[in-house]
Amino acid sequence: MNSLTSSGPRCSGAALILTNWLGAGSRLLEGAGLSRGALGGAVFAGAVLGRALLGVALLGSSLLGCGYSEDEWQAQLAKYSELDSQYKRDHAELEKTKSDLGTAQSRVAALTDELRKMGVDVETLTRKLLEEGTEKERLSADVDELKRAVSEYQQRAAQLERIRGRFEVLREKLQRLTKMGLKVEVRHNRMVITLPGDVLFPSGKDELRSGGKDVLMAVAEVIRSDQQLASRFFQVAGHTDAQPLNGGPFRDNWGLSAMRARTVLVFLISKVDSRDGGGGLDPTHLHAAGYGETDPVAPNETPAEREKNRRVELVLMPNVEEMLDLKSLI
Repeated sequence: MNSLTSSGPRCSGAALILTNWLGAGSRLLEGAGLSRGALGGAVFAGAVLGRALLGVALLGSSLLGCGYSEDEWQAQLAKYSELDSQYKRDHAELEKTKSDLGTAQSRVAALTDELRKMGVDVETLTRKLLEEGTEKERLSADVDELKRAVSEYQQRAAQLERIRGRFEVLREKLQRLTKMGLKVEVRHNRMVITLPGDVLFPSGKDELRSGGKDVLMAVAEVIRSDQQLASRFFQVAGHTDAQPLNGGPFRDNWGLSAMRARTVLVFLISKVDSRDGGGGLDPTHLHAAGYGETDPVAPNETPAEREKNRRVELVLMPNVEEMLDLKSLI
C-alpha cells in the first residue's frame, strides 16, 4: 500500500514535469519564431529541444512504470516528434537563407570592387538608381494619361492613313495626265498639275494655242469623268519667268500671269463644244491667281530654265484635314 502510494505520486510528478516541459518547449518555440526572428528563434529552439531530449532520457524509464496509458504516452511522443520535425525544417531553412545571404553578399562585394576599378562612384550610382525608381513611380501614376495619349495618337495615325489612301487614289487618277506629257507633283503641300506655258500660249500672249486647248480639254475630261475629282476645288495659278515685261496690255509679269490664269479658267468652265472646245467643269470649284515671277521652279539663268518657269498650274486644294506633308506620298 505504501509502495503504491509512494510510486503513484512519483509517477504523476514525473509525468507532470515532462508534460509541462514539453508544453513549455512548444510555447517557447512558438514565441521564438514570432519574436526572435529566424536565426535567434532557431538557436533558441535548439536549446529548448536539447533540454527536452534530456528530460525524455531521464524520465522515460520512470514513465514506463507509471500509471499512464499507452495512448497518453504516444500522444506525448507525437507532440515531441512534431516539435522535432518543425525544428529540423526551420534549421534547414535557416541554413539555406544564410547560404543565400552569403552568396549575395559576395556577389555585391565583387561587383562593387569591379565598378570601383572602372572608376564608378558606387554611392552616386546607388543614389541615381533610387532617384530613377522614384521617377518610375511618378510616371506610373500617370499611366491613365499616357494611355489617353496613346489612344489619341492611334486615332490620328488612322486618320492620316485614310488621308494617305485618298491621295494615293487621286494620284493614280492624275497619273493618266503624265502619259500626255504633263507633270503631276506635290509643291507647297499641294498636289499640282503643271501645264507648260509655251504649249498653252504664244510668247507674251494670253490667247490659247490650238494645241493648248487640246491639252486643257484632256485635263478637264479626266476631272469631269471622276466624281471624286470633280467634287474637289482647284486653283488655276499663272507663272512667268523673270524676264521683265515693260508696257503692253499686261504692263508687267503680274498682269500676264493673272490674265493667262483667267484664260485657262474660262476655258475649263466653258461648256463642252465640238467646235470651240470647253472643259465643262463646275465654275464654283475653280478660282484664278497670278504669281508673276515670284514662285519659280528653276533658276532663271538659261532659256531652258526660264521655259520651265513659264507655266500654268492646276492646284488641287487640300481639305482642312489634309494639311500634312504630302511629299511623303510621292
